[in-house]
Amino acid sequence: MQTSTAIQTWIDQQLTNNPPRAKSLVMTVFGDAIAPHGGTIWLGSLISLMSHFGINDRLVRTSVFRLAEEGWLEARRDGRRSTYQLATASYARFQHAYKRVYVPQTGKWDHYWTLVIMSGDDTSTGNKASLKKELLWEGFRMINAGVFAHPQADTAALQNVLGRNGFAGLCTVCRTSDLNLPNARPLPSLIASHWQLDEVNIAYKNFIEAFSPLKKLVQGQNLPEHAAFVIRSLLIHSFRRTQLHDPNLPSSLRPEGWLGDEAYRLCRDLYRACFRPAENLLSQALDPEHRQDGGLSLQERFGGLF
Repeated sequence: MQTSTAIQTWIDQQLTNNPPRAKSLVMTVFGDAIAPHGGTIWLGSLISLMSHFGINDRLVRTSVFRLAEEGWLEARRDGRRSTYQLATASYARFQHAYKRVYVPQTGKWDHYWTLVIMSGDDTSTGNKASLKKELLWEGFRMINAGVFAHPQADTAALQNVLGRNGFAGLCTVCRTSDLNLPNARPLPSLIASHWQLDEVNIAYKNFIEAFSPLKKLVQGQNLPEHAAFVIRSLLIHSFRRTQLHDPNLPSSLRPEGWLGDEAYRLCRDLYRACFRPAENLLSQALDPEHRQDGGLSLQERFGGLF
């Protein structure tokens, strides 16, 4: 099946104007497409998949080699052939990162904040710089020396972050609410001074402007498998990178004109349009020995794909 000229033009323009880095795109393909089907792929099959983005085999080999060095992937040899799979140690982080992509933000809030308080000797056993970096990824902000706050924290993710960085049992974690004292600064006032939401909203705006034209183009179309796979991967790659900087605040603390929900709905609609033909391509690329059906976790993305 041939790709319509308009859709192919959109793909070409996207790859030209916003070319994704090969290593980063390989990670997206693993997280979105390969992980739910067992997480393992022959190197040759991965090279074939990435060729649809115009990425040559040398760049793919370099990318997976570096990802393996960094602990994200594991390589296994079978004679002269190699498979790559998600490293066991990184799998939970993949699951958490992509859950944020497929599940809408909740607007509900009990008006309690989560605080992470580090004591002066925490650095003796933990990696403070790494902890700070991961807390920022989780949407926390440092509101005072050694004190990080978030109004709607994912406590399971926080537990993993503390343990992974050597701070298990070394930080005080508590939930607190505003006393609303007339002479005290209200907690919600921290948002404007510590969370750069305007920058995130601009990123959502750019995402919407880039992908909105595509929604009209794919409506009612039987997309070719390779085009659907490319669109789906570029879609998730772009949305994930934008969401990475979204602190996931309650709706009452977001600014007027917040575009995160609109961006999510656009991503959901395009993903549903591309899902089946993209899965057909994946079923051909993944070895039956390694391939799994994806189960409910795959089907329940974006509130249900069928």
